[in-house]
This record gives sequence, structure tokens and C-alpha cells, in this order.
Amino acid sequence: MCLINFAYGIDDTYDLVVAANRDEFYERPTAQAHFWEDAPHILAGRDLEKMGTWMGVTKEGRFAALTNYRDPGEETKGKRSRGELVSGFLMDDKDPHSYLKAIQNKQDQYPGFNLIVYDGQSLLYFSNREDKIRVLEPGVYGLSNHLLDTPWPKVTKGKEGLKQCLNGSGENLKECIFSSLQLAEPASDEDLPDTGIPLEWERNLSPLFIQTPQYGTRASTIVFLNREEGHFVERVYEGNSQQEKEFTI
Repeated sequence: MCLINFAYGIDDTYDLVVAANRDEFYERPTAQAHFWEDAPHILAGRDLEKMGTWMGVTKEGRFAALTNYRDPGEETKGKRSRGELVSGFLMDDKDPHSYLKAIQNKQDQYPGFNLIVYDGQSLLYFSNREDKIRVLEPGVYGLSNHLLDTPWPKVTKGKEGLKQCLNGSGENLKECIFSSLQLAEPASDEDLPDTGIPLEWERNLSPLFIQTPQYGTRASTIVFLNREEGHFVERVYEGNSQQEKEFTI
């Protein structure tokens, strides 16, 4: 994922509400969200190149999601796939802190990442660029390709959009959130972060919804979780068309 906005412990109906966009090169082979044949309790998309995932849930209510930490100067050759960090938590039965502690002990084996894990009891965050396990309190959070709540324009807009939808915008909640995730207007140059990539790419990557000839937002996903049930809704974009699938957990 390249943008994950989420509300934890503040909604009357759901303990966790997630609104996320996955940005990736169009040519990278990907399977849409499904229950995995080799792990039928896991619902997630799948990167068919490395066989991991960027976000998923289980029938037991575990959730994990990942973004890359943008560092164009980082040497990634020989490092492990970040996608296994999400699938590893979904396949495990460790509590979030124990799982992240194990990841912390081998964090240098992976390129820069941000990882969110949730087991229905607690929500934690860890980045190997910060080296600190954080237990998250109730609130609204945003995560892109820097540390949690770094105020990039897309993060700030995404958080505000999620808050407005949860507070009641007069629209269906699902449609309101999807609409907020499709904002494609780039940020003004004075508001752009400086992450070491060319200015043109800073502009291209600044909207919530990214569209370039070779790279862009390939899917938007909304997850609603509480102790009794969960809903996972994914919209996949291919050219000018989109497909939507909704799963009940």
C-alpha cells in the first residue's frame, strides 16, 4: 500500500475502519483479494512476484498492512520481501507486540517499511526506519511512504476525508470513503515533500489517487472490523474500468 488512513476505537459500530490505496507498477503481476488456497483463513490480495501481500485480514479478525518507506538511495539487493511481514502476521498466532518484537530483531533484513498489526485487542505500528514499537491509542491515523502521521498533503487530506465520512456526510459510508480515496488533484509545489526523487515524480505521487502511464493506484480497499464481524471491500482499477468485490468475514 502507499496510503493507509485508519480510525481506531472511535466509531460507534466498528473498532477499526481502514481506507487504503495500493499504488504499484501496472506490469507487476497481482491477484485480487481472495481467500488463499494455501491458507484459507486469510483474505488478501497477493503479489504474484514475491507471493506476499500488502494488506489482509483473517477469519479470526487479525489485520495487517504495510507501506514502503521511500528512500531512493537505499540498497535493496539481497534483502527479503516486505510482503512477507503482512502474511507472516496473518499466518501467526502471536500477539501484536510479540510479533513486532521478532520483526524488530531482524529488521535490517528488509528494505524500509511501515507495518501495522491488529488482533482485535490492540493495534500496533513499527517502522524499521524508526526502530520503535508503538501501541496506538484511539484516534485517526494516516500512513504513506514515510513515518506514521507524517503530514504529507495526501496523508492530511486522507485523514480529514475519513473523519468527515465517519462523522456523517450525508452519503453512504462506503461510497463516501471510496470517493475520498479517488482524489487525484496533485499537491501544490510548496507543499510537496522532498524525498530525494525528481520534482516531477513528487508531483505525480502527491495525490491520494495516482495516475501515470506506467504506475498508479491499482486498488482501493476499505476494511470494517469489530468483535462480531468484518467487511472487506476492494475496488480494482484497470484502465477506465473498475471491479468491486465485497467479503464478509
